[in-house]
Amino acid sequence: MISKHVLDLDPEPTIDAIAGAIRRMVLEDLRRRGVVVAISGGIDSALVAALCARALGPERVVGLFLPERESSPESLVLGRRVAQWLGIDSQAVDLTPALEALGCYGQRDGAIQRVIPEYGPGWGAKLVLPPLGEHGRLNVFSIVVQPPGGQERRARLPLDSYLEIVAASNMKQRTRALVAHHHAERRHYAVAGTPNRLEYDQGFFVKGGDGLADFKPIAHLYKTQVYALAAALGVPAEVSQRPPTTDTWTLRQTEEEFYFGLPHPQLDLCLWAHNHGIPAEKAAAAIGLSPGRVEGVFRDIESKRRATRSLHLGALLVEPVDEVAAP
Repeated sequence: MISKHVLDLDPEPTIDAIAGAIRRMVLEDLRRRGVVVAISGGIDSALVAALCARALGPERVVGLFLPERESSPESLVLGRRVAQWLGIDSQAVDLTPALEALGCYGQRDGAIQRVIPEYGPGWGAKLVLPPLGEHGRLNVFSIVVQPPGGQERRARLPLDSYLEIVAASNMKQRTRALVAHHHAERRHYAVAGTPNRLEYDQGFFVKGGDGLADFKPIAHLYKTQVYALAAALGVPAEVSQRPPTTDTWTLRQTEEEFYFGLPHPQLDLCLWAHNHGIPAEKAAAAIGLSPGRVEGVFRDIESKRRATRSLHLGALLVEPVDEVAAP
């Protein structure tokens, strides 16, 4: 048996420890003067910004808001609220012109139209996975679309269409990374990454996009712990109570339906139990799921780890390249 309190932590010592690590990583390891954080209006980036301000002082933290034409207007409002609360400098950069020039929207829409020919201007769209069941699930994505004023429609995606849609949509994350690193370099600052443990472990990030950062100060924290530390630091309630969302698609979409398949409190406990070798039958009661379903989640965790392993790899070399030995 496990307790549902296994993820509880003592906030202040944890905050102090992370702040100390941030100071060391930024000032000593990276030798940078401050930090740039892309603030999305969600809980993870708000916590990272707050931890960096605690570690370095608000005068050494810059917040970037990086919306595009399909972003929720709420994200920018909440991002500004976080920056104002922290007293940090901030700047908004509209990515729409860059994404239009790169073909992000057109390439994605063309791939959707190969599956649903009627799809066109004014329609909403999102990608979804099937729910997690007793036997796990087949991780095959479907596209959900909705015409203006009409009903949602769903179609399973063939591989070529799925790959094209994801490749085009990932331009959003990669363009955000480009802008974040530009603003960091011009200040001699470091870029802070914002993935929590669920996202980092399960490959819920874009290589060269939101996965590209100089340091990732909350990648060891379960999402439950992110919420606990955010509450301890006083993150504004409108941010800390907002459901996690991808803010990538034109139809509103939660992280649960897009990728994870479970609410984060349950998935956190499943991941913890799996990481600690706790059998499904001993973890099920605390998680609130049947042993069979927990076992299915364990299989899904391993499936995602295998599928996204390459996201964690750096560039591969034919041979190791070491420092040149002195003559």
